[in-house]
Amino acid sequence: MVRMYRSSVETPVARRSLFSLLFSLLLLLPLMLQGCSPALNWRETRADGSGIVAMFPCKPERHSRSVQVAGMSVRMEMLFCPADGATYALSFFDVTDALAVTAALKDLRQLAAAKLNVERPSVEAALVPGMTPHPLAGRVRAQGTRPDGAALLGRTMLFSKDLRVYQAQVIGETLSDEAVETFFSALDLPN
Repeated sequence: MVRMYRSSVETPVARRSLFSLLFSLLLLLPLMLQGCSPALNWRETRADGSGIVAMFPCKPERHSRSVQVAGMSVRMEMLFCPADGATYALSFFDVTDALAVTAALKDLRQLAAAKLNVERPSVEAALVPGMTPHPLAGRVRAQGTRPDGAALLGRTMLFSKDLRVYQAQVIGETLSDEAVETFFSALDLPN
């Protein structure tokens, strides 16, 4: 004689228990995924008065201060935030004429290298949609050291639109080339 046994899942009590378990897991799924949030949480940022659209991997803070650039006192606006071991920053300021744009871009390029204790950084052309073409606009790549001797990497993009000068920068002990490229390639100066 062969006996047929029902699977325990087929009983009404087992079906309700399985349904309750699945339902509970679905309710808990958002809470479980919160703990798995990515280190880089990209978001579009439009800073008031900046004229630029950027993508930051974190929620940036905004600060402003008076600084000296190429012998000029300017009011620099800065957006920045730390994410995944690096600091992402975008700063901008206005100057009075085209000669001041040239002087500011030259000075910012030198400062980007000096910040990392590098004499001759790698420089390549920069292209941001909507920017004013300028021979000193560029992407500066430097590998240097902090004052305490620890290794430090920096990627800086310098450009302008009319009489506004921009500096986008990522600095950290290690940098993701993909994250740096995402940050730089998302920069846009709409009309």
